[in-house]
Amino acid sequence: MSGFKQPDFRERQEAAAKAKKTALEKFRAKAADPALAERQNARTASAAERNAIKHVRETEKAEKKARDAERARQAERDAAVHAERAKAEAEERERALQAEQKAARDARYAARKSRSKRK
Repeated sequence: MSGFKQPDFRERQEAAAKAKKTALEKFRAKAADPALAERQNARTASAAERNAIKHVRETEKAEKKARDAERARQAERDAAVHAERAKAEAEERERALQAEQKAARDARYAARKSRSKRK
C-alpha cells in the first residue's frame, strides 16, 4: 500500500501560479463586462440620491429643532408674563384686603369712640 504522496515545492508553486492566473482572468472578464459599469453607475446614482435625502432630512431636523426651541422660548415668556400678572393680581387682592380690614378697624374704633362720648 502506498502512502499519501505530498506535493513537492515545485508542484505547490505551479498550483499557486495557476490559481492566481485563473483569479486574474476571472477579474479581467468581470471588469470588461458592460453590465458591471452600468451597475456601478446605478450604485453611484443611488448613493448620491441617499446623500441628498440625508441632507434634506438633516435640514428638516435642524429646522424642526429651531422651531421647537422658539416655541419653548415663547412658552417661557408666556409663563413669565402669566406669573407676573398673577403676582400683580395677588398684590392687588392683598392691598384690597388690607384696605377692607383697615376700614373695619376704623369703623370699630369710631363706634367705640362714639359710645364713650355718649356716656
